[in-house]
Amino acid sequence: MPEKVIITAAITGSAPTKEMSPAVPYSPAEIANSAIECWQAGAAIAHIHVREPETGLASSEIELFREVVERIRDHCDILINLTTTGFHLEGNPDDLFDIRLAPVLLKPEICSLDIGTLNFRGGVFVNPPEWGLIAAKRMREHKVKPEIEVFDTGHISQAIDMLKGELFDDPPYFQLCMGVKWGIEATVENLLLMKSKFPKNAKWSVLGVGKSQLTMITTGILLGGNIRVGLEDNLYFRKGVLAKSNAQFVENAAKLVHQLQREIASPSEAKDILGLTP
Repeated sequence: MPEKVIITAAITGSAPTKEMSPAVPYSPAEIANSAIECWQAGAAIAHIHVREPETGLASSEIELFREVVERIRDHCDILINLTTTGFHLEGNPDDLFDIRLAPVLLKPEICSLDIGTLNFRGGVFVNPPEWGLIAAKRMREHKVKPEIEVFDTGHISQAIDMLKGELFDDPPYFQLCMGVKWGIEATVENLLLMKSKFPKNAKWSVLGVGKSQLTMITTGILLGGNIRVGLEDNLYFRKGVLAKSNAQFVENAAKLVHQLQREIASPSEAKDILGLTP
């Protein structure tokens, strides 16, 4: 029998704005409340970026992360996955690494770990090899599970090479990011290709950006994987219709899981599936 499906809700990201959709949360209270609503709808994990509360600009301010974490933990047991992306930052690489990794100190269950560099939104999303090594070691020290985010097949190859160095506790956990412009295209064939490259013991989740979201999560469920939905990846519930909330995406994903004859993982079940440290 296939494992239960872990649904991750990607709450806000760093690019969508309230001008694009009024449902996009900015403040810590908005972000936390959205995560709690997603937990009520069936999500086991909340993937968290933070924003400047007034302007909505992407932020790496640790106190904003702290407030979100505390608000969520006061109300529910959803697993918290804090971003370490920081592609909006500029400056000395050593300083940037410390800023990017500051959320690890808040002891979330999971932190995202972007392995490879790629062209991204008209710029370059820089993740040099030393970044991956430093980030993996820091997360291991603090008993935080790395979610290895991969945007193309070469990123999987790099991650597998890192796995040989015993930087990751079993099972390794991959997030396939499909359909990001200049990353791998979101097609069923490409998802099958990416899945074929994983180590046998790997756990994985898939997201699809924009209109590819439904196709990718449906295929992911059928292939025995886990799924991610939310306003970070897609603003539209259906063609021409904005989503009312992150929870609406989660509710629809949960319904799809049941229709495809699988079950939804609770946060405690997701802990067991991912081998998280108690």
